[in-house]
Amino acid sequence: MPELPEVEITARRLHEALAGAEIESTMAPGINALKTFDPPLHALDGRTIEDIRRRGKHLVIAVEGELAVLVHLMSAGRLQLYDKRASLRDRTSRLLIRIAGGGAHAAGGGGSRELRLREFGTKQAAWVKVLRAPELEDDPALATLGPDAWPEPPEDLRERLAAQGARPLHSVLRDQRVIAGIGRSWVDEILWTAQLSPFERANDLTDEQDETLRTAIRDVLDGTLRHYEEVVQLPIPDKLPLPLQVHRHQGEPCPRCGTTIEAVHYEDYVMCYCPHDQTGGRVLKDRRLSRLLK
Repeated sequence: MPELPEVEITARRLHEALAGAEIESTMAPGINALKTFDPPLHALDGRTIEDIRRRGKHLVIAVEGELAVLVHLMSAGRLQLYDKRASLRDRTSRLLIRIAGGGAHAAGGGGSRELRLREFGTKQAAWVKVLRAPELEDDPALATLGPDAWPEPPEDLRERLAAQGARPLHSVLRDQRVIAGIGRSWVDEILWTAQLSPFERANDLTDEQDETLRTAIRDVLDGTLRHYEEVVQLPIPDKLPLPLQVHRHQGEPCPRCGTTIEAVHYEDYVMCYCPHDQTGGRVLKDRRLSRLLK
């Protein structure tokens, strides 16, 4: 799933290319993706894109006339600017925003640019809402979010974590109601950087651990965004070059101490960690093996 750094660099690149551009027409081939009907999608036609920004893992496209398009990519969605318009045979298309006129990224200077939400796989979970701008922050998708993890973790992070009781850190840091933007990839990186166990209780952090965690969140997300600024340009690749140290590196040596990185497999994701640096040398029980032994 695209997380805060991936959504942020997407918003930056699309804003650079589309701020001030006029929307020629709109279409929602993936009708399940469009979750609102008032204002209608075609209310965007003929209006200017004013801004593209991020909130948590969401993209917000601000449009002239106090309209906003709220997009959540979920696990397999990608929002990309293309120089050619989608074929009607493209079954991955969920939303098409066709841009009027030419531009720096338009092939041959023609008016063929298209902002396209595509989704891979069969789940069709990515969604789009067309909202009135004054109502944007009241939409449940945004109203329930905690403060953004970047550019600065919330000052009351420790209190927010403690309010979650004995829940493990790995779970709480991915809870968008507690802190917005962190998911499965970057929580592994943050906890490894902070040298904290993924199963540390959220209400058990010391003052020192709290400060170490806040620093790790800031440093990991800052470093990732600096990396993306250097290597990610339009067209944004479907798979970004994530600068991961431990996530997806099970069986490889820890970059810090050389200990073999271990993993705990869940039904739909994998949690990776360094036993030496994070769990006092203990290798945590792999859920897959536990099920097989029952």
